[in-house]
Amino acid sequence: MNTARDLAIVALEASPDRPVEQGELSLALAASELLDLVAAGALGVDGDLVVPGGQSAPVDRLLTEAAATAVRQEPYESVEDWLWRRGRGLSSAYDSALEQEGLTSRPRGLRAARRSGHAELVESPERRRAEERRDSGEPVFAALAAAAGIQDEPDGDAADLTDDTITTVLAAVGDAVMELEAVRQRRAIESAAFDNIWRGGV
Repeated sequence: MNTARDLAIVALEASPDRPVEQGELSLALAASELLDLVAAGALGVDGDLVVPGGQSAPVDRLLTEAAATAVRQEPYESVEDWLWRRGRGLSSAYDSALEQEGLTSRPRGLRAARRSGHAELVESPERRRAEERRDSGEPVFAALAAAAGIQDEPDGDAADLTDDTITTVLAAVGDAVMELEAVRQRRAIESAAFDNIWRGGV
């Protein structure tokens, strides 16, 4: 199971009237990778720190890369630091991986390319599996999809998520997404203020 890959596929199916921001998606993908690596025993979460595990990473290029870049000596990296570091540009990395593996295709022809700037999913077992996970209402996957902005927060009770590692990672990605949105709003306000000053001085 590759939660990040499934999340990246579901993100490509998001409604056009609800575009997924790359920053939020990248943070949610990093959280997904961390949870998969913990489940595989390649990494662990001790308190709010990402610590080495005793097992090798699953056979997946991006998950192997993620495990290889983890800090393996004290002081270990916090979960939040992992999300920000690993998440940088991660949505683009998954888009490229899906295209290289033939799971997406780009419209042919100049006119089609202009009309649709992103790759489109093709029918595949991977796509069906991702859709099944989305439709199943699986609590962890639903929470990650909500953090990415793919769907609304799940209706289920948060008490259903009782695993300490899962709650730690989901809390960290929720905080990171809120921080990213705060930074985005602050920049928008500063940009609007600058535009007003500029217009006033002309």
